[in-house]
Amino acid sequence: MKKILFGLLALGMSSLPAQAADYVIDTKGAHAFVQFRVQHLGYSWLYGRFNDFEGRFSYDEKAPEKASVSVTIDTASLDSNHAERDKHLRSPDFFDVKKYPQAKFASTAYRETGEGRGQLSGNLTLHGTTRPITIDVQQVGAGEDPWGGYRRGFQGSTTITPADFGMDYDLGPASSTVELILSVEGIRQ
Repeated sequence: MKKILFGLLALGMSSLPAQAADYVIDTKGAHAFVQFRVQHLGYSWLYGRFNDFEGRFSYDEKAPEKASVSVTIDTASLDSNHAERDKHLRSPDFFDVKKYPQAKFASTAYRETGEGRGQLSGNLTLHGTTRPITIDVQQVGAGEDPWGGYRRGFQGSTTITPADFGMDYDLGPASSTVELILSVEGIRQ
């Protein structure tokens, strides 16, 4: 899970007028997703998502290096489209959602790597352990919406190793990492 979806929020360049702004991630309108994929025994991909999360980001086109992101995820909202598997993933073998009901990401830095692209660094707290991660980010777009608001969207990914966060249930070497995929649309406040 090293390519993760918590940070994609922050960054890239746009040809729109520059100005610093704060955004709330649009989870109420279901315009944001925190997804994951992991190999199942090396034979296929298992996909899932977290249905309940919230977050904010700040972005200034004139100073993208000052971007910041924070996201909180309800780990019990894990959904892999299979009730028995989800029950096992929520158990102490994996997420232990009763003991660790939230996962959090807080950015520490952003660096542009090309037009509309960058790397978002930050701390991921998962299963009671906090570790630094880097998310590859791409800005999808920004502009006025049909309801008189202004929106900005990013996508990102990272890969993490669950064992680094204390989740060491052995599913074989092909399943030792998990890719996190983030799709975020924020509404300017």
